[in-house]
Amino acid sequence: MTAAIRALVLRAPGTNCDQEMCRAFAMAGAAPELVHLDALIAKPEQIDSYSLFGFPGGFSYGDDIASGRIFAMKVRERLYPWLRRAVERECPIIGACNGFQTLVQVGLLPGPTGSGRVAAWPENPPGQTVALTDNQDARFRDRWVPVTYERDSVCVWTRGLFSHPSMSPEREASQLPVAHGEGRFVAADEATLSGLEARGQVVLRYADNYNGSQRAIAGICDASGLVFGLMPHPERFLEWNRHPWWTRLEESARVGPTPGLVMFQNAVRHVAGGAAISDRPRETVLA
Repeated sequence: MTAAIRALVLRAPGTNCDQEMCRAFAMAGAAPELVHLDALIAKPEQIDSYSLFGFPGGFSYGDDIASGRIFAMKVRERLYPWLRRAVERECPIIGACNGFQTLVQVGLLPGPTGSGRVAAWPENPPGQTVALTDNQDARFRDRWVPVTYERDSVCVWTRGLFSHPSMSPEREASQLPVAHGEGRFVAADEATLSGLEARGQVVLRYADNYNGSQRAIAGICDASGLVFGLMPHPERFLEWNRHPWWTRLEESARVGPTPGLVMFQNAVRHVAGGAAISDRPRETVLA
């Protein structure tokens, strides 16, 4: 990997996982830069100089009104054209937890659909069709959760994780940390959910569905596989000794990088290799 690959990590008052996301990009071989949202709005043209983008977790603007709402509206109103252009030039974007909540309200997730393999991004932000709302028990949940990765997902970030060594039969190693009160994934209707599954946009699911998400969805991507949002925090699982019972895991499950680090490595490889749409895991059929 080359340090010339620049990664932009956005922060705002209340974000608290920005340093972890910067570290994840750095460990994956990129050169992360932490930029305040207001500074980016003042000079949005600088977006064109980055190849990777991260929306970190936390409680942006205190989660006033709703989780991620103020952050999202500022991005939607002032930065959407620049981020749309970033996706069009094949730049991977990730949003974890509060970042995921932000991306769905901006309209970057699930993104546009249409005819052909990859739909054209509209001039104006797409309307919101999915949301992250209160957990089913109305409690803030801070724990490690078992997850499964979808074999047919088009997501650039999770390539190879379906067959990662941590996918042991008992799946004890296949866990990610979560910390949220509004993480339950819901869609506007059943057709939206079915469309996400048909296009390979469902990326990972909860094995225990502790928060009541529809179809146990923990993360989705856009139709190109470049824009990825998930409620768990991959940036908090960059080393095996972060796993809650890592010393009891089979050695065969701890081979190579953790699933959290793999996600960021995949994104950096995508940029470094200039992967074309035709090189992605499977063809994306849009409804």
